Amino acid sequence: MTRIITIEREYGSGAAAIARKLAERLAWTLWDRDITCDIARRLKCKVEAVEKREERPDPAFYRLVKAFMRGSYEDSMAAGNVELLDAEHLAKLFEKVVNDAASKGNCVIVGRGAPYFLRDRDDVFSVFMYAPHHEKIRRITEAQGKTVEEAEELVERVDRERAAFVKKYFDRIWPQRDLYDMMINTRIGDDAVIEMVLHEIELLERLPIGATAGARAHLL
Repeated sequence: MTRIITIEREYGSGAAAIARKLAERLAWTLWDRDITCDIARRLKCKVEAVEKREERPDPAFYRLVKAFMRGSYEDSMAAGNVELLDAEHLAKLFEKVVNDAASKGNCVIVGRGAPYFLRDRDDVFSVFMYAPHHEKIRRITEAQGKTVEEAEELVERVDRERAAFVKKYFDRIWPQRDLYDMMINTRIGDDAVIEMVLHEIELLERLPIGATAGARAHLL
């Protein structure tokens, strides 16, 4: 029985909005920005500080500053937890928070390495959402009020940083296709995506016990 849905995504594919609607449809808990807030609470720092480093490798300048600070006065800094807020520690925190969320069940988890961390569970359905370039630009300009030029830069940069983060801290190529039960193009519309996700889950749950793992490869 599926109790957890993980959603990985290309930037601009509309996955965040789809995840929210899916969680509302199922009356499940949505873990998206709440993961960021939980990590900020654990580190006793601002949510914005975590958001700046999520799913991206450490900037070269930050790595350089961190190297100079290590072993000196960093522990007494009023800003707090600068060392803990690097991408390596965030990757470890993602694993803890994602597993904590999964242990509660009945939830939709967006990004943060969830398909990788939960890959061995048999109650997880993992989806990768993508969209054509023009569709991502449309969604970003309409939803965020960005210019076309700004949207173009975000689409190129954010996914490049996500791929670098996954390669550096999980040693995987993003997206790693064998982690997902479904990869779906969101240009068909949010409601259609949700219907297809739920239909695929229903198909998998009809399979005999023990047959799910083998069947997933044939349903991709």
